[in-house]
Amino acid sequence: MTTLTTLRCATWNVHRARGTDGRVDPGRIMDAIETALAPLSLDVLALQEADEETRPHRRILDVGRISAVTGLRYAQDDDQLRWGDESDGFLGTILFLSPALSLTHAEVIDLPGHCHRGAVSVEVGSGQTTVRIMSMHLSLSQALRVIQMRTIGQYMCRRPPMQTVLLGDFNEWRPWGGWMFRERVIGTQFRGPSLATFPSRRPLLPLDRILSDGGSQISLAKVVTGGRIAAASDHLPLFGEVTIAGADKISPATLASVV
Repeated sequence: MTTLTTLRCATWNVHRARGTDGRVDPGRIMDAIETALAPLSLDVLALQEADEETRPHRRILDVGRISAVTGLRYAQDDDQLRWGDESDGFLGTILFLSPALSLTHAEVIDLPGHCHRGAVSVEVGSGQTTVRIMSMHLSLSQALRVIQMRTIGQYMCRRPPMQTVLLGDFNEWRPWGGWMFRERVIGTQFRGPSLATFPSRRPLLPLDRILSDGGSQISLAKVVTGGRIAAASDHLPLFGEVTIAGADKISPATLASVV
């Protein structure tokens, strides 16, 4: 098997298929994925707000069709990775992965806050390299985001050390990210571009991010536009190519205990 060197990733908060016109139309989301995201030859696709907002968080999208048009496999067949039988994701977070990536570990993480939030974490391998990918949707509150990122950092410290890619809707509007991205909070330094993805009609705020640690770089980062994509959700998708440092290049000290 070829050693993994890059991951082509995209993340999109699909706003429960509610477009900028206020109309709920899952078909627009599906069309946008097929016409704007599938051509990017993705290895990872992360969706947030992709189930209904309230319990039982019923499914909205056709994950089988998404797999068919992107060539990616739905990563949450295990019912322990979904909210319930009527859901496709965990609190609306859904991951799709390249079939070339071997899934070695997966679980969901409850994040504290007055609004229930969560993350999906998978560890995938290719060749001699293992990478952790975590998709999440964080709080609107800055204080809660710091607590949620600390929870994620503590989770990482309990798992084997490896390069980690974070992607999703972080709800952080400041390009520098504030306390939530500091090493003292999460235990390692994450880096990535801050490109405006919200609101979709006139993007001003970098709420959605693709970040990585382990000294890696994120290249070819861009906000995905065109067609009906701006009308389909209040967020625009974000794309980035993540350089994989390789498991042998990441010291266990990189994921030192959270201070």
